Amino acid sequence: MSTQKYDWNHGPALIQQHSIAKHRILQTYLAAYFQTLISSPYQESLKLTLIDGFAGGGMYVHSRKKDIVKGSPLIFLDSAREAEFLINKDRIKPIKFLIDYFFIEAERPAYTHLDKVLREAGHGSRIGNEIHLRHARFQDEIDSIITFIRNKTPQNGRSIFVLDQYGYKEVPTQLIRRIFTHLPSAEVILTFGVDSFLNYATDSDLTQALLDGIGIPDVLQGRSISEIKSSERHWRLFIQSALYRNLVDHCGAKYYTPFFIRNQKGHGDYWLIHLSQHHKARDVMTEVHWKHNNHFIHYGGSGLDMFQMLGYNPDYDAVSLGQSALGFEFDDVARRSSVTALMEQIPRRIYANDEGLSFGVLFATTCNGSPASAQIYREAISTLLEEKVIEVFSKDRVKRRSAYQIKLNDQMMAPPQRRLFID
Repeated sequence: MSTQKYDWNHGPALIQQHSIAKHRILQTYLAAYFQTLISSPYQESLKLTLIDGFAGGGMYVHSRKKDIVKGSPLIFLDSAREAEFLINKDRIKPIKFLIDYFFIEAERPAYTHLDKVLREAGHGSRIGNEIHLRHARFQDEIDSIITFIRNKTPQNGRSIFVLDQYGYKEVPTQLIRRIFTHLPSAEVILTFGVDSFLNYATDSDLTQALLDGIGIPDVLQGRSISEIKSSERHWRLFIQSALYRNLVDHCGAKYYTPFFIRNQKGHGDYWLIHLSQHHKARDVMTEVHWKHNNHFIHYGGSGLDMFQMLGYNPDYDAVSLGQSALGFEFDDVARRSSVTALMEQIPRRIYANDEGLSFGVLFATTCNGSPASAQIYREAISTLLEEKVIEVFSKDRVKRRSAYQIKLNDQMMAPPQRRLFID
């Protein structure tokens, strides 16, 4: 495994800028996620379980700036505290946050350091109560964690698993599939060291054994690594595409958003993949990509049915260089490109159905293959309404005048003159 583990033997470990990007995504996502859990002004409590399966030592030192950087356990705790304050500040009756945290760490130096960091941050009294600190492998704890969550929230199993593994083989797809089978409202944020795999992939039995262990044995569909390298000009991207598709298919999630993180030194790239069972969760993560638009790319197109690969380039945190060479950027130009592409593609989907298509079905069935958020879909539909390319009706047959009025179950249809034309 080419990914070097952190060293916690002498205090906070060094962390690279591309790894800090993961923390930024997690923090931004949690801030938005907590808001989605408030469904009623009369809601009295919020039950949630947050799991950090590879928690680390809790504190880092920036490799270049030498600043102290908080790790994911403190990001979990700080984000929940901030969300509780913001959500309750204008409420007559505060919502009680009932959150449990599982921080799992297998390496003894990291576990010891994390315990010290949590206590120094004022969380000592919570350890053994709502903070469950475990010196163990995540794979060995998953069944007990699932049981805990099912007992706490039996209806939905609401939880977020952050699985920031070293490399690519410690979280097999069958483990993630088990999470989704037992916890219908769970979400998983997974890292996968794709470059680490590509650097060591050969036609040996060892590579096939690794794929079997990960739970994606048929990635290459009978082709050899050497044959792919000799026949595919961009063989790394070719194998990445096959790996990604098989990985998300075998994890059992209905919705996914891949985020591509690029190491400053070139190779060492990895994925941060968000997996969930609801398109709303997927949309919240997509909005995170657009919010941090300097740090993300994908290698597909602007519209629908494109293989999507999002990315982060650490050079952007120092100087505004390098990103344009990687692909489609999540900036204003990309947003306009996405709207234009959707304006061309959405009518084709609608016209192909005599009864039209609901906005919810359109988004749910196409969002995995698009870099666009629901908001960008609405921008495209708004222009289509203005240009009378489509019509939109509520379930009570009320005609929508603006895309921003559209509900998920509203029906989008071809106008009568267009229908005559296509017939």
